[in-house]
Amino acid sequence: MSPAPQPSRRAAGLLRLAMSAAAALLSAHAMAISDEIQVYTDDISKPGEKGVELHVNTTPKGRSMPAYPGDVPPYHSIRFTPEFSFGATREFDWGFYLPSVLDANGNFHVGGGKLRFKWLPLQPDEAAGGWYAGGNLEISRLKKAFSESPWSSEVRTIFGYRAPEWLIGINPIFEWNLSPGFRAGGPDFTLAIKAMHDVRPGIAFGFEHYAGIGKLAHPLPRDEQEQTFYLTLDVDRKPWIFNVGIGRGLTPATDRWTLKAIFELPLN
Repeated sequence: MSPAPQPSRRAAGLLRLAMSAAAALLSAHAMAISDEIQVYTDDISKPGEKGVELHVNTTPKGRSMPAYPGDVPPYHSIRFTPEFSFGATREFDWGFYLPSVLDANGNFHVGGGKLRFKWLPLQPDEAAGGWYAGGNLEISRLKKAFSESPWSSEVRTIFGYRAPEWLIGINPIFEWNLSPGFRAGGPDFTLAIKAMHDVRPGIAFGFEHYAGIGKLAHPLPRDEQEQTFYLTLDVDRKPWIFNVGIGRGLTPATDRWTLKAIFELPLN
């Protein structure tokens, strides 16, 4: 008697389903914010002021397989991104990033470059605090180690409130792939939130949360979205100015653990 074909068809269906799920997860990971994990608040360079920030992050536990040919998986890699900033006016500054990554095998990759322009027309009073709002435009030309689409852009809106002992920041972020073959579907959307409370002058504890839903017009199911919650420490006691955080992934599509730090080094 010949075997019934039903089991093989069922197995083939399960295999196709598993491959589709894996592709969706890899696609979600490819949208991860890896070179700069930061919520923009009311910080802006003063006219004529120059500075540099060093963004560093690593993933002790997370995705270890490439999402596309040339991708550097986050697992055990270390990302280094110096950011140079220049103050133009009281409401406007600009800067550029030079992302790079040391992969899990010890190979160093230069990632390309990003140019940004920040505008902050509403700023809080330096002593009493208050509301702030603005935006940041970013244009990127990145290599395969960081992005499957060589050209991309980001519009980050900036909202929040600063008080003498606490700070809230909200960044709705819209990202577009600009290279041919990657433009369909509209922008990807990420909501980034930060809340901090001073425990001593110049030292604040709090949290940051990053929620990437995929395409704004067609959000991914929650299990395929990237959701990371960070416990963070901000120190602003010159000459020591830095932010450190430990992040926990909240969905199956998110790297389980991420460590991040931002060190500020004034050039003036």
